[in-house]
Amino acid sequence: MLDPRTTVGRVSLTVRDLDGVEEFYRAVVGLETVSRTGSVAELGVAGRTVVGLVGDPEAAAPPRRSTGLYHLAILVPSRAELARSLRRLIEARWRLVGAADHLVSEALYLEDPEGNGIEIYRDRPREAWRRDGDEIAMATLPLDLQDLLTELGRPDAAHGPEGIPAGTRMGHVHLHVSSLAEAERFYGQLLGFDVSARGYPGALFMSAGGYHHHLGLNIWMGEGAPPPPSGSSGLHAFEVLLPDQAQLDAIEGRLSRAGVTFERQDGAVGSLDPAGNRVVLRCPEG
Repeated sequence: MLDPRTTVGRVSLTVRDLDGVEEFYRAVVGLETVSRTGSVAELGVAGRTVVGLVGDPEAAAPPRRSTGLYHLAILVPSRAELARSLRRLIEARWRLVGAADHLVSEALYLEDPEGNGIEIYRDRPREAWRRDGDEIAMATLPLDLQDLLTELGRPDAAHGPEGIPAGTRMGHVHLHVSSLAEAERFYGQLLGFDVSARGYPGALFMSAGGYHHHLGLNIWMGEGAPPPPSGSSGLHAFEVLLPDQAQLDAIEGRLSRAGVTFERQDGAVGSLDPAGNRVVLRCPEG
């Protein structure tokens, strides 16, 4: 139902130490500060925000068994850029919590200073993706980090930008939810995403336009896990970017007919999914 040009936009986090977390996303991840106004920092690439930070020193860490962010996933444009990201992490002495070959992509996993999960990944070409019936074949296999670093020795990759390059964007977001069936209804029937894979225990992947996934949804915190208390740190909101107003109006109509509460502000539509995760739908500027 969704236009293939649909993408995930900025992921916004509530953080306790705004200065410290902003510096992490600059120095370790490689993003640049796009703007900083009061308690809000926007970090991104080439003037476009990828991660938003909302500072709240009084925010409490969310309970472990609650819904919210599993990880945000930053997509870099090439394997060489993924290798540069790995080198940046090594130089910063920042610990990886995982690294995987997912068949469709290669990924590095880490956490920011407040425990928010981050994936940095590169996609393999779409023509190399395999299918398993109606679904895209994905797996979690070991990633050879030494082989990845050999990308830096190639003549065409010897020099690159100090930070993450133009073309980097938010590739997907992976959420803890309380019910896969309710999440599928909300993101599928109401927002219009298609199921791309069901093969992982306790997880569901959804996308627009045949992508491997724009949304990961899991119940690994337990079926029926509650949302974190109001005022917690962690996921503030994430954006879905739609290519035109007609798409946004159609979703608003489906939400209204289903009796789902939403609000309109500055041309965007915001709502909570059944697990309490906030999604903002809008058309990108420019």
